[in-house]
Amino acid sequence: MTTTELLEKIRRIEIKTKGLTKQFFTGQYHASFKGRGMTFSEVREYQLGDEVRTIDWNVTARFRSPYVKVFEEERELVVMLLVDISGSTNFGTGGKTKKELALELMAVLAFSAIENNDKVGAMFISDGVEKYIAPGKGKKHVLYILREFIEFEAKSKETNLTKGLEFFRNCMKKRTVCFVISDFIDQHPFENTLALLKRKHDMIALRIQDEAEYILPDLGLIQVFNAETGTTNWVNTSDKKTRQRFEEQAIAHTETLNALFKRIGVTHELMNTSEDYIPKLVHLFQRHKK
Repeated sequence: MTTTELLEKIRRIEIKTKGLTKQFFTGQYHASFKGRGMTFSEVREYQLGDEVRTIDWNVTARFRSPYVKVFEEERELVVMLLVDISGSTNFGTGGKTKKELALELMAVLAFSAIENNDKVGAMFISDGVEKYIAPGKGKKHVLYILREFIEFEAKSKETNLTKGLEFFRNCMKKRTVCFVISDFIDQHPFENTLALLKRKHDMIALRIQDEAEYILPDLGLIQVFNAETGTTNWVNTSDKKTRQRFEEQAIAHTETLNALFKRIGVTHELMNTSEDYIPKLVHLFQRHKK
């Protein structure tokens, strides 16, 4: 990809996702992800409906009239995007690859964050952390993250989310809103590390998936290439039992992941390359707020 093509692609993504951010997500984002606490703002006279516990008794005694303390949310947050760049994310049959879907999700989340004056950082993960971008503010920083993601060539095609989660745990000492964007096709157990992080950080999982990963079309005898292991197998897709077994395995994998996220208490959403992700992101924000 030439520099001109890269800039054009980034510009198209910026226009699309910034429009979506302003139209759908900024308010949802603000309501869903709270600041680190409340800071004192001012004292004002008591009004009907104010909570009794907010009364400032010293000021009330001084002026012989009830006054209450007013607090403001300490709004600034740090948002980290932990993004899977393993070989399986290059797959896609729904008009875009899983990596392209991840890119758009990153852009929406990052622009939503900077609209609320929050910091955004990113980590690109395969079977280890391939790149770490420290949290920063502003449009220039977001465009840098997106450009790096588009241009970045992973050294490994395999997946080990635990390595990325452990790196995140060691480098982020303060409470962080963390989005893990992955297809979660991982042979290494990551539940314990994710559960440990959930105790301190606000963890959200966005699982990206392509339709062909759970519905095997009837195409006769075909070669199936595993992008992470580099192996190729022949599969007879005309065999009804083979297609049924393929679908059952995909459903079982989904149910296992859903149960894992529920057990830990991680808000999660499944995003398909062939579907509109806008309603699903809105739904995720609404559920997370609750």
